[in-house]
Amino acid sequence: MGEKNHKRARKRILKRGFYKQRRTSVSKPDCDCERKLLEQASVSFNQGFDSGYDEAWSRAMQTMPTMQQQVPEKVEPKRSGDEYKKGVYEGGEGIVDSILPEFEILPEVSVRQIIEAGLEQMNSRFYRLLSTSEVAARVRNALRTNSALSVVRLGDGELLTLAQEVVMSEEQVRKEGFFLSYSGVDLPDLAARDMLAAAIKKADIVGIPKLRLANFQPLAFSVLKAHGIDYRNLDLTLSTINYALHVEGLLRGIFAGYRVLVVGNSAPGLSRVLKDSGVRVTGVVAPVDGMRDIPRVMDEISYAGEFDIALVGAGIPAVIIVQRIASGFGKVAIDFGHLADALAKGESVL
Repeated sequence: MGEKNHKRARKRILKRGFYKQRRTSVSKPDCDCERKLLEQASVSFNQGFDSGYDEAWSRAMQTMPTMQQQVPEKVEPKRSGDEYKKGVYEGGEGIVDSILPEFEILPEVSVRQIIEAGLEQMNSRFYRLLSTSEVAARVRNALRTNSALSVVRLGDGELLTLAQEVVMSEEQVRKEGFFLSYSGVDLPDLAARDMLAAAIKKADIVGIPKLRLANFQPLAFSVLKAHGIDYRNLDLTLSTINYALHVEGLLRGIFAGYRVLVVGNSAPGLSRVLKDSGVRVTGVVAPVDGMRDIPRVMDEISYAGEFDIALVGAGIPAVIIVQRIASGFGKVAIDFGHLADALAKGESVL
């Protein structure tokens, strides 16, 4: 039951973020790319092999370009009950009530207005992430100059793995990360934690969640700090950058004229799709059986043939594989995530 509720919650987040994106992008078409990133940020976990969620996300991406209608200012989830109402209050109005002086009120001002006003005062502390076009430009430049480049992504699976015994106890991680074994990590695995931290330090571009749920962006900065990683020394983008590159139609241009290596459980299917689209696939490495399989996978990659760019869809091990491909082979490597599954299954079209 808990896992079903987890999936339903993720789908609600997708729907809510999707509607919000359409509202802002319709009113400001010149910022359509950034609006799409905001929508994608609403689902910046991309872990747990949640196939139901991925299907919903893929369908949402396919319908975005054709949707032009204005959507309501506010879309309320269809939920009821005292616990839900209590949660909404404690997450908004309750905070305002606790901050206001005892004999002061703030009539006719919504929580949203209060937050917007507060954010204006905090803009000096905003931290800008690399946009989709900027990441694409970095990838194209690395391919053109035959330089190494790694693009890794941190979702809740990676973050919970990194949190082991430094931010969360093993018991907490087990409770929150019930899906980790499907993502390639069998708890406890402190070696996996340390390998992830080392890969992040060496990665060229690191995707992080924008969603401020407990196990997403807040946990990201907590685990980075715990591992002595200063985020200001990293080139950060959104953890959904793989989807962003796809939605913005940039992947075909990136692949054109270059040799592509595909790594992961969905690699055979993705390889066929890429070849049918005119992409030159020169190698396929599959499967990837969790963290313990990384040495074998890297060995197979060394014998897979010449390539210019690698697409890795391998759960949590992808972060390490991508970084090692870049540093060990001097190539471009992208953590492709569940986009590989979506393309291989025909749920999304290149």
